[in-house]
Amino acid sequence: MDRPPLPPFTAETAARKARRAEDAWNSRDPAKVALAYTEDSVWRNRSEFLTGRKAIEEFLTRKWANELDYRLVKEVWAFHENRIAVRFAYEWHDASCQWYRAYGNENWEFDAHGLMRRRIASINDLPITESDRKFHWPLGRRPDDHPGLSALGL
Repeated sequence: MDRPPLPPFTAETAARKARRAEDAWNSRDPAKVALAYTEDSVWRNRSEFLTGRKAIEEFLTRKWANELDYRLVKEVWAFHENRIAVRFAYEWHDASCQWYRAYGNENWEFDAHGLMRRRIASINDLPITESDRKFHWPLGRRPDDHPGLSALGL
């Protein structure tokens, strides 16, 4: 099953791939998100190492059970052939209503069908106040007219 856009990437297709990933993650649907990865996809997420779609789905289920009201913005940093590097920020709060903004970088490698076979993510969390939040759209897909990371000074 192909998952366009397919490599090799151009500036336009890399940006489209990153936005589709952002949209999927903003759905907070672990089963839907996991379908973007190969069956044997390898991840490093912070200090956690995962292999396989099932492990990815389980990880995302845990993640979004704890990271409440999650909203994410991704931006392409670089691309080459079947690889894309993105930077991102997301906001969420925990059960005690403490808000955080997580900043990070991801390196992605895709197979010929456009499925991600490798994801390497480095992420740092910054506690913020609710008044410091920058991502205020309703839960789900970021509206097209909402500023991206560069426009927000992030």
